[in-house]
Amino acid sequence: MQSQTSERILRLKTVLERTGLCRSTLYRKMDNGTFPRNIKISMRCAGWRESAVAEWLKNPMFYSTDDAAR
Repeated sequence: MQSQTSERILRLKTVLERTGLCRSTLYRKMDNGTFPRNIKISMRCAGWRESAVAEWLKNPMFYSTDDAAR
């Protein structure tokens, strides 16, 4: 039997700490499609899926999102 764990949403401060990126670099990478997009949590709040950040951390140099061709 598999245990179901809920997906955690990480806020900006936590993402910056885990990745070692600065804020401007993180957003530039999102625009380039080389970092996972954030998701809107509420009207003025956004975060990143922990699994997406973990996937990026496995191989940040070759990470690419599917919508990078925008």
